[in-house]
Amino acid sequence: MSTLGVSFTDAALESRVLAGVGEVEAQLSAAVDSPEKLVAEAAAHLLNAGGKRFRPLLVMLSAEFGDSSHPDVARSAVVVELTHLATLYHDDVMDEAALRRGAPSANSRWDNSVAILIGDFLFAQASDLVADLGPEAVRIQARTFSRLVRGQIRETIGPDADEDALAHYLGVVADKTGSLIATSALFGAKMAGAPTDVQETLTEFGERIGAAFQLADDIIDVASETGDSGKTPGTDLREGVPTLPTLIALQSTDAGSERLRSLLSRPLTDDTEHAEALSLLRVHPALTEARAYVRAEADAATVLLAKLPDTAARAALQELCDSVVTRLG
Repeated sequence: MSTLGVSFTDAALESRVLAGVGEVEAQLSAAVDSPEKLVAEAAAHLLNAGGKRFRPLLVMLSAEFGDSSHPDVARSAVVVELTHLATLYHDDVMDEAALRRGAPSANSRWDNSVAILIGDFLFAQASDLVADLGPEAVRIQARTFSRLVRGQIRETIGPDADEDALAHYLGVVADKTGSLIATSALFGAKMAGAPTDVQETLTEFGERIGAAFQLADDIIDVASETGDSGKTPGTDLREGVPTLPTLIALQSTDAGSERLRSLLSRPLTDDTEHAEALSLLRVHPALTEARAYVRAEADAATVLLAKLPDTAARAALQELCDSVVTRLG
């Protein structure tokens, strides 16, 4: 049965994971509540808009390598999801986004100041909850938060003049996406009392699979005809947002790529130029190279899973790896 993006072949595992994610959902609703009407409404805005709850899912699956029933497991999942939601409020302000999860973004429904402050409120709520998990959890959360912010800063200012743009981008993805997903896996295992070596393996697994999912979205944005990533195909291309396939294409030196490189060097607001760039990129070797890179990341995550006990939870995590490759087409 496919639930939360994972097909569970073990009914008992599915029941535990669904119960855990359900408990996280209830605690999230309580955490975003506030006596101030505007704060409560705005803080619940993105929570009510839905989302995959990928991070709580990973917390729950990682907890299966210890005592998954420990109450701190659900609390830690609330911490990472609140942190994730907070970053979305801030990201939408920086990106001047009008929509998020198919609904008006907080900054467009209210204004930038409200959106920033609500993001701060959610970070504060996450900090309050993580304090109950002990000083080591506080340190992990603080270091994760530091990576999230540094990743956003690096994305905002762009690469230095002498810095490789592709390496810079991969570092941004690692900090902005991989870090919190790695922490999700670590929190699940740690709060469940899993052995230290299992915690370390799951942390590295989370880092790799988190980056792979983000990079797969880059490819889908170019290759998809139907908007499988939740966006209109070519959205990043139109906005001039650097992605894995475009950065690889920009580094190509063959004469046949000159027109594509010229188009990719700027935002493509003209519909004709946008369509031309999308068409050229879809048949360019850069797309094949990008797919190969993401497959390699998924393969590396699979190698890590082989270090873990052979359980239904490991099989579910393996399916996450497989789904990355499947999404590439």
